[in-house]
Amino acid sequence: MNTRPRMRPMPRQQRGAVLYVALIMLILLALIGIAGMQVAGMQEKMAANYRATNVAFQNAEGVTRRSEMAIESIANRTAAPSNAPLVATDIQENCDIAFDPVAWGRARPLTTAQAVNVRRIDSCVIGAGSLSMGKPLDPVTPIYQITTFATDTPTDSSSTASVDTIFKL
Repeated sequence: MNTRPRMRPMPRQQRGAVLYVALIMLILLALIGIAGMQVAGMQEKMAANYRATNVAFQNAEGVTRRSEMAIESIANRTAAPSNAPLVATDIQENCDIAFDPVAWGRARPLTTAQAVNVRRIDSCVIGAGSLSMGKPLDPVTPIYQITTFATDTPTDSSSTASVDTIFKL
């Protein structure tokens, strides 16, 4: 038997459509990767800002607690803590002075690591409220308004926080 090899048909001209589709898919994947990197970078910046704000608030709270301990030491005439942010002469006794804690906090520059403003307000309290306002005040139980300011780092700070509290001995 004489078999002749069959002739295969010649392939048609290839036009490279698969190449174009693969390149387009590669470009789309690259764009998705770039968008993902930008989102990750933005989330990292947001996390860093949140951390800086939280650290500034914790520093302001720490200054407030140290101020309360110093006021208690001053009132008891005992030795103030070594890290006390104020002395007895820093406490304002005058009720006539208008004090805005928000304006005071905004006026602090970023170069200020911490600041404190203390006012004795027991003689200023008038009216009724949760601090037994309107009733005769006990002169041996003073009330203080403590406003503190702190930044996230002592140098090159990016966030600030202020805390305004009422402290009753």
